[in-house]
Amino acid sequence: MPNVASIGTYLPCWGTPARRAVGDDEDVITMAVEAGRAALQSGGAVERVVLVSRNLPLLESSNAAVLLAGLGLDPELEVDERLGGAPATLDAVSSARPRTLIIGADLDPAGAAALLTAADGLRVRTAARVARSLPVRTRNATGTVRDYGDPRLLHERGLVASLAAAWLDTPAAVAGVDHDRAAELCVGNPPPLPTTGTSSGLFALAGMAEAGTTGPLVAVEQASLSGITVSEGVATVHRREPAARAMPDGVHPDGAQIPISLAAYERAFEAKTRWEAGKFVARDGTETLDFPPRYRIADNGDLASHYELVPLPRLGTVYTETTVSMPVPGLRTPYSLVIVELDDVEVRALVKVTGAEPGTVGIGDRGRLTLRRVALRSGVPDYSYMFEPEAVSPRGAA
Repeated sequence: MPNVASIGTYLPCWGTPARRAVGDDEDVITMAVEAGRAALQSGGAVERVVLVSRNLPLLESSNAAVLLAGLGLDPELEVDERLGGAPATLDAVSSARPRTLIIGADLDPAGAAALLTAADGLRVRTAARVARSLPVRTRNATGTVRDYGDPRLLHERGLVASLAAAWLDTPAAVAGVDHDRAAELCVGNPPPLPTTGTSSGLFALAGMAEAGTTGPLVAVEQASLSGITVSEGVATVHRREPAARAMPDGVHPDGAQIPISLAAYERAFEAKTRWEAGKFVARDGTETLDFPPRYRIADNGDLASHYELVPLPRLGTVYTETTVSMPVPGLRTPYSLVIVELDDVEVRALVKVTGAEPGTVGIGDRGRLTLRRVALRSGVPDYSYMFEPEAVSPRGAA
C-alpha cells in the first residue's frame, strides 16, 4: 500500500481559467518537468519515474533522457513511459513502491501533476479496476481521431455502468469527466479539475490532500475505470499555477527551417538540459565557469579539453534585452531574448523569454530559468532553458 509524501501541479499561463493551453515552447516533457520539480520541492529520494500521457513527444527513441535531466535526477534511474489516460495514472499510483515519482501530463486541456511515494504520508490503496471497451473516441497510429459523438451512451453505458460494476462506495472525487458530471456522482462538492485526461486523477488527489478529504477517488476514460481509496495521512502539495492569460499574437512564417545537427545536439545535450556550466581549474587553482562549456588554450599553448560540468543557479536578473520582430521560419514571431546574469556566479546566459508577452521584460527584472522546447527540428524536439520573469507586465505597459 503506497503512501504519498508530496504532490506537485503545473498549469501553463496561457488560456482561460477553465482551460489552459500550451505555448509554442511547451510540451508533455516540459510540463512533466515542472510538475515533477514541484513534487520534489520537499525533498525525498527517487528510485523510479513513471510518466503517463496520451501525447508523448517521441513514440520511437525515448523521452527519458530529457525528463531525467530536467528533473535533475540520475540518468541511470528507471523510467517507465506509459501511454494511457486517467485510469492508467491511478493504476501506477496504486501499484507503486516507495520512492517512485509518478507524473501525468496532458496537452488539451493542458496541465501536469506529479506525486512522490514514500514510506510515510497520505495513505492510498487500490479500490477498483474495471476494463471495458466502449471506443466512442479513437485515435489511430497516424493520429486520425474519430468521435462517435454520443455523450449519453458514453455516460450511461460507460461511466455509470463501470461504476456499478466496480461496487464502490459513492466517490469523493471523479477524474476524467467534466466538473458538472463529476459533481452529480460524488458525495459533497468536489473541486473543479483543470484537466480531464492523464493528470486529472493527480489534480483530484491534490485537492483531497489539501482539503483533508478521504474516500474513493475514481478515474475514468470512456468505459475503463480505476479507483483508489484515500485514507489518513498528510501529503504536502506544491502548486505552480500562474494566472491564466490570453495567448499573445504572433505569426508562424513559412519557409525552410534550420535542420538539426544530431552531432551538435549530442555534444550540447547534458549542459543544455541539465543547465550546467563547464568548470576549468587553472594550474594556480583559479576556477572559471564557461556557459556553454568550451575548450580553452592552456598556459603552455595546448588545447585544454577537460572540464567538469557543474550545476548553474536557476535564478537571475536581466542584464539586457531585445525583441525580435523579423520573421524566423519555425518560430512564433515576435519573441524576446535576454542576457541573464545568474545569481552568485560570474556567468551570463543568452536565452529566450517564456511565459510573457514579447517586449514586456526589461533590464533588472528577476526570474527563473526553466526547461522549454526551443525548437522542433527535423522532427526532433530540442530542449534548453528559457527565462520566465517573476512579474509579468500587462500588454502595452512601458
